[in-house]
Amino acid sequence: MAMSPALKRVTARGGHLGLIGLFTVFSAFPFYWMFITTFKRTSDLMKRSNNPFIYNEPPTLENLRVLFFDTLYVRWLGNTLFVGVLVVFVTLLLAVPAGYALARLTGKWGEHLGIGIFLTYLVPSTLLFIPMSRLIGDLGLQDSLWSLVLVYPSFTIPFCTWLLMGFFKAIPRDLEEAAMLDGYSRFGAFVKVVIPISLAGILTAVIFTLTLVMQEFVYALTFITAARNYTVSVGVPTFLVHGDVYFWGSLMAGCFIASVPVAVLYNFFVDRFIAGFTVGAIK
Repeated sequence: MAMSPALKRVTARGGHLGLIGLFTVFSAFPFYWMFITTFKRTSDLMKRSNNPFIYNEPPTLENLRVLFFDTLYVRWLGNTLFVGVLVVFVTLLLAVPAGYALARLTGKWGEHLGIGIFLTYLVPSTLLFIPMSRLIGDLGLQDSLWSLVLVYPSFTIPFCTWLLMGFFKAIPRDLEEAAMLDGYSRFGAFVKVVIPISLAGILTAVIFTLTLVMQEFVYALTFITAARNYTVSVGVPTFLVHGDVYFWGSLMAGCFIASVPVAVLYNFFVDRFIAGFTVGAIK
């Protein structure tokens, strides 16, 4: 017996909502796990007979006390923000004009250069930290946050250049030519026309740059030795893992606090990210 059109629509909508629900649960579960572990007692965590998804014992603030008062977590957050803001500035300063130039380069040279630049991003940091250490030593930047500001753009600029090149390619040349006919120079057309249209792409590059900086571990561990200069990615595991003793509640609290702002920022601007890839965004 054939299904009626109304039943087909209801079934299709139910399947669609079901898939969205599964994806939502899958995406939100790590944050739920970090949040619930943040307030769990150690005895609740370690007892295998307890349900790990709920509070079997009353919640506690002890994990947050350890994180904020027994470590330099607040300072690590400040260090991470300091490095992240400077790296974002340097990355945009170089990646925006580079991505635009590659997008407007005629022939196959632009595409080949873009692929070549992206391939440099794929070089493992484990192959580069030794020569980078030599460079940092020659510049006298050991145990300084400025060493990270100098090194991090080596992988954020290639990635963001490749990312922005795709956004700039989606912008018709006719818009720039019309602006130049109105009296703007090419640079003026770039600033007045291309940049406003590309804000979604630039914002995406900012989010990805911050994410890459926050999760980077090898360079931060190699160049920084003093605890007061650690970033979150190094300070949290260094001070909350003592041999075979893991302060799981405090570890999860540190990860949760550092990751939620980025997740919220991304979701707040997700419509603009999607719009940046569509033709409607440039009309």
